[in-house]
Amino acid sequence: MSTKNSFKTKTGYCHVLQDKIVLYRKGFIGDLAKLKSGEGIYGLLAFRGVLAVFLFYMAFSKINNNHWVLFGVYFGIAIFLVYNIITSLNLSAASVIDFSKIIAVEFKPAKKLLTRSYFIVNFKQNNGKTKSRLIMLPGSLNNGNVETKKALEIIKNAELIKNNIT
Repeated sequence: MSTKNSFKTKTGYCHVLQDKIVLYRKGFIGDLAKLKSGEGIYGLLAFRGVLAVFLFYMAFSKINNNHWVLFGVYFGIAIFLVYNIITSLNLSAASVIDFSKIIAVEFKPAKKLLTRSYFIVNFKQNNGKTKSRLIMLPGSLNNGNVETKKALEIIKNAELIKNNIT
């Protein structure tokens, strides 16, 4: 694959071909991402669900002992995990996305010292369901600004982003 239409992501590379986007995980971080989520995210969501149930159990066991601070901590983390599971249900870990299936691509710029830039690719799966694939770009410690500019140029040249982004 040519590097002309490729850019670095958080866990590897994104190749924008004539008719599809191919995401490739490479290196130590990519291997960890494969181990964590594989080709789908349901295993990770199931783990988070089991952890949330355990934390709810721990939280309510602390009520019996009048440990209100620990109850609050456990309960807060469990609620965060449940919220995370619900918001992640329409995400996908697809590594190949055909242009014909793409509904929209949105760019989210980084918030200085808080977040990294990323693309949200909304697409239809073969079963007709709409899913979103996040393409996280490198952070500021990994030449993020340069890679973000390169990624934006490649995605714009492929005419995937319809709105004007500077």
